[in-house]
Amino acid sequence: MPDTHIRLSLTDPMTVLSVSDDIEAMLGYPTGDLLTGKVSLKSRIHTGDQELAGVLFSSSLEPASGSFNLRLRQASERILCVRLHYSKVTDASGITLELRLEDVRGLEPEKGAETVRADFSAMMENTDDYIYFKDRNHVFTAASQTLAALAGIPGHWTELIGKTAYDVFPEDYADRYYELEKQMLAGLPVEHVILELRDKNGKMAWFDNRICPTQDDKGAITGLFGTIRDITTYRLAENELRIAAAVESQESMMITDADCTILRVNHAFTESTGYTAEEAVGQTPSLLKSGRHDAEFYRAMWESINSTGTWRGEIWDRRKNGKVAPDLLTISAVKSGDVVTHYVGTHVDITERKAAEEEIKHLAFYDQLTGLPNRRLLLDRVRHALAFSARSGTGGALLFIDLDNFRTLNETLGHNIGDLLLQQVAKRLETCVRRSDSVARLGGDEFVVMLEGLSEQALEAAAQTKIVGDKILAVLNQSYRLALHDYRSTPSIGAVLFDDHQQSMDELLKQADIAMYQAKQNGRNTMRFFDPQMQEAVNARAALEDELGRALDKQQFRLFYQVQMDSARHPLGAEALIRWVHPERGMVFPAEFIPLAEETGLIVPIGQWVLETACAQLGEWQKAEHTRELVLSVNVSSQQFRQPDFVEQVLTVVQRHAINPARLKLELTESLLLDNIEDTIANMNALKKIGIMFSMDDFGTGYSSLQYLKRLPLDQIKIDQSFVRDIATDSNDSAIVHTIIAMAKSLKMGIIAEGVETAQQRQVILDNGCTHYQGYLFGKPMPIAEFDALLQEV
Repeated sequence: MPDTHIRLSLTDPMTVLSVSDDIEAMLGYPTGDLLTGKVSLKSRIHTGDQELAGVLFSSSLEPASGSFNLRLRQASERILCVRLHYSKVTDASGITLELRLEDVRGLEPEKGAETVRADFSAMMENTDDYIYFKDRNHVFTAASQTLAALAGIPGHWTELIGKTAYDVFPEDYADRYYELEKQMLAGLPVEHVILELRDKNGKMAWFDNRICPTQDDKGAITGLFGTIRDITTYRLAENELRIAAAVESQESMMITDADCTILRVNHAFTESTGYTAEEAVGQTPSLLKSGRHDAEFYRAMWESINSTGTWRGEIWDRRKNGKVAPDLLTISAVKSGDVVTHYVGTHVDITERKAAEEEIKHLAFYDQLTGLPNRRLLLDRVRHALAFSARSGTGGALLFIDLDNFRTLNETLGHNIGDLLLQQVAKRLETCVRRSDSVARLGGDEFVVMLEGLSEQALEAAAQTKIVGDKILAVLNQSYRLALHDYRSTPSIGAVLFDDHQQSMDELLKQADIAMYQAKQNGRNTMRFFDPQMQEAVNARAALEDELGRALDKQQFRLFYQVQMDSARHPLGAEALIRWVHPERGMVFPAEFIPLAEETGLIVPIGQWVLETACAQLGEWQKAEHTRELVLSVNVSSQQFRQPDFVEQVLTVVQRHAINPARLKLELTESLLLDNIEDTIANMNALKKIGIMFSMDDFGTGYSSLQYLKRLPLDQIKIDQSFVRDIATDSNDSAIVHTIIAMAKSLKMGIIAEGVETAQQRQVILDNGCTHYQGYLFGKPMPIAEFDALLQEV
């Protein structure tokens, strides 16, 4: 092939000035394509030689002339190896580059090549290895017959002479060898390289390549000598050994070919699945398919394997005995080059781990006693139900269920019996609802039933809810067998409806709870729907609670005093009664805020304030002769009395105000007798030692036990006003009062009647032997200034 000449101007932009007609024979493009720029010379240079091209077409090219080997891509996309000679000319018109391209295959063989062919001819025709010689232009000068056969040359190996690797091998193979040869010809050391190539049948083969330079007498590199040895058999044997070692893993393992045919399984696989090696080999992994995963699952699995070479996840497999169990499966693709040759699958039976996870989940979301969903899971379900209701427009309801008198059951028969009741209630509740509904236990004796899919019409939804509520009432009213005990229990149920309106979850539960308490107030063992008016009362109570918490700091409490007299109308003392003077509400009486204070615990600091203020007043009374002998009664709540340091608190206050302890009387309620009676008696005795007196307030209305009453160091019993109110007209009240007075006298205790409002009441009480009174007949509760004025009048 004749040489091709190209003349270029390197003045930006680079342009082709002239091209010899031989360019078409060399590259397959007509001259005009290069002159017009339709085909760029630089674009036809092999990607591996683009760095050389960058230097060549640079205006700073040095030296100004030279030559080197270059690969060009022909119009047919075949690679042509050329020897490029360049000369750079710089003049007034700019920089001109003159190129001469020689097809290396047409160059004269390097000196000594004929000698090589003669000396090695016998070896070339009889070796099993692949051997070749090349000159500096990457042109074969000699080759073994085996290499010619590998290249697909049907005749003698000499037919390779004058060709490059690009003429007889695929481009990617020729590229790899060309790069190695470039390093060698540049004088760089090249260690032996193992390349993975496909043979003519398309199967992967491994070749060990060793390349050495050939040199002349002066040591200059004239070409290269290469040997290639096929090590495919060795590599396959090595892979087999690795596979054999892998399958002896403790994990269950399966190895397949690229078509997913099982080639080998290990002993752990047999132990795990029940399939022997003989039964598994030749099958596909679908042998273990459980049917629990859809096509999308497997599509995603193979997408991961094909893109990343691996997949790891949980999968349900079917054992030989038909049992389906969870496995943690890892699949890895084994590649030779870019081609998958095998798949390795390892799986670990995670049945125990899954069971542990389920147990943890059950502990987190289910009540341990009843097995019902707990509050956490209920709230999640309510959240979903509200969202579904908003989307679908259907209604729903929450039923808040509380067992009546459950505390009494626990206290009388024990908590183990109470637990049995809760378990049986849970089972009965589940029989009252549909599968789409939910039953949950919030804690204690509180359950919640959530109904979904009710009518869009509120009245109809309420009717549907009532049907379920009535069923629950009927079922829970049936007798229970608790160990050796027959027991009957009743529920109080509060119901609230929800629909597509934006009710919050907390608001719904709160409203259902309010409705439940409304049911209790209506006699228990019934169901009540949430009443908005009740909500208003609850909101008002919450506001009152908030203000009550700040009332002490704002000094809004006052003590009023109600005189206590004897039958001769001589003042004996007074009872200190708290009042809350609110800046907006006005006078707030104890009946409105004391129960709230007891529920919230505020009764303790409030009671401490009452005791402190009362003792300060006693200190003032002691300074005047006409008040020095008065006794001041102070109410003490059971919560305050049970404070661990209550005795120390009282002693400290008495000492701070330097009062006579005998002028302080603490009024206690019968609720103190419910529990810790021994501690109660001990505290009373400790205070009794310094002279403080005790009165039993509202006697006969609570849980008085004569057995405990006789042990208490009481000084006085106060007859409750509920017995006094109708004493003149009700023979029963009269009989009760007569009995209380007689009992007090027999126990050598004082007696006082409260709520005396008429002379007739006073006379009946006097006729029964009681001579001490308190009530509106003698004076209302009043501020201290008015009380002092009353004393002056008396």
